[in-house]
Amino acid sequence: MVGDGGQRSMAERAAGELDDVADREELRGRYEMLLQELRVVLPGVQVLMAFLLTAPFAQRFADLDDVGRRAYLIALVSALGSTICLLSPTVFHRVADRTARRARLIWSVRLAVVGFVFLSVALTAATWCITRLVFGTTTATVVATVAVCAFVAVWILLPLSVGRTTHGR
Repeated sequence: MVGDGGQRSMAERAAGELDDVADREELRGRYEMLLQELRVVLPGVQVLMAFLLTAPFAQRFADLDDVGRRAYLIALVSALGSTICLLSPTVFHRVADRTARRARLIWSVRLAVVGFVFLSVALTAATWCITRLVFGTTTATVVATVAVCAFVAVWILLPLSVGRTTHGR
């Protein structure tokens, strides 16, 4: 992680260490990359939200008991929270002070992370609700537990572990 002369490269510095003026291009590049990543995620979130908004009009929705309806509500509210948080960086890009580059990036990343948490909750709750309706509570609980473990492993543990090993270079 330490480059020539004992200094970290620009790519290794946290956004909080960057200066709005001196690191303008780095901040701009990181922000554009974040917006591009969100452009990939948002259609899936929108499809999930559309599904959840139309689900009550399906014939079998009436078969949900109170627990199933609460799980559906958790999925619906979480999908809404995810949509709000994942769209926020775009709003920041258009509305926030253009010279507050570092603050916009920091808040946008935070909101994206919160949006991903909401998304994982929405996906897990919706999957649990549907699996429970079709296969029963035990199967739904197993599937939801596997989903939570997968989210934690792939969305948290794996990204945190990347780059932490010493490559001997």
